[in-house]
Amino acid sequence: MPHSHHSHSGQFCKHAVGSLEDVVLEAIKQGFDMYGLTEHVPRYRDVDLYPEESGLSPASLSDQFDRFLDEAHRLKTLYFEQIVLLVGLETEYITEVDLAHLGTTLQRLGGRIEYIVGSIHHVNGIPIDFDLSTYQRAVASFLEVKDEDRQERLLCAYFDAQYALMQQFKPEIIGHFDLCRLYYPALRFSDYPAVYEKVKRNITFAIQYGALFELNAAAFRKKWDTAYPAEDVVEIVLRQGGRFALSDDSHGPHAVGLNYHRLPAYLKCVGISEIWFLQASSTPNTAGRLVEAVKLDGDCLGHAFWNAKSAQ
Repeated sequence: MPHSHHSHSGQFCKHAVGSLEDVVLEAIKQGFDMYGLTEHVPRYRDVDLYPEESGLSPASLSDQFDRFLDEAHRLKTLYFEQIVLLVGLETEYITEVDLAHLGTTLQRLGGRIEYIVGSIHHVNGIPIDFDLSTYQRAVASFLEVKDEDRQERLLCAYFDAQYALMQQFKPEIIGHFDLCRLYYPALRFSDYPAVYEKVKRNITFAIQYGALFELNAAAFRKKWDTAYPAEDVVEIVLRQGGRFALSDDSHGPHAVGLNYHRLPAYLKCVGISEIWFLQASSTPNTAGRLVEAVKLDGDCLGHAFWNAKSAQ
């Protein structure tokens, strides 16, 4: 303790800031035991590039991702006496093209990708975490149904995409499970019966193959009162025997460990008494990668790290 399984840097992500090495140095400074370096995989169509990537191309994004891996593994070796670094990736699933390329990428890179953060950021090819107007455009894109049914269709499509991603790649970390309600944190999936069934289906499947659910502190900087996932999802995960891991989803050195001081109260509020983390393993997991989930020993809420964060 502490750990984070999900991070980015401005060196390899245009909507982040700072160098990857500065992210690592900040994690060391704060006393992290394990820190995951997980850049976004490339996107493969010009139409999927973000506004800040206007000068780039899909080919340059692929080159950038390979440079990320080189640098991440360099830092892993350089700082091994001070911190455990795991090198992974965060998924994209915009169209089937992305899943096909992810499969090819994992084959090509082999063990250089130690684990996967399985995340969905698009529905109907439209980003759902860029800004509110873009999210609303994604909702409105379901033209075949009535206006009042489009929110439900977006949520269903999101969880279907998440399920397909899990089925094919079995990510070790389920990234920000409920990002689909980013701009509507009060939304409850139980108000949409079809959505609720898909939520339960996805949770059941993830637990069956051994995934950890990310407790992502970035939700606090997005003006939520909770981490991702919110209480209603946590309740289902706990009821089914699921396990949680910590992430800061930092986008630069300034966000390493950001809002971690708010996590203990949330853990206590929702009844989470165990924290799990990934570590290297000599035995392949269900996805064939050499990492395993390990439970943190002792009282996760009483760890000295939280006291240090509260004093900041």
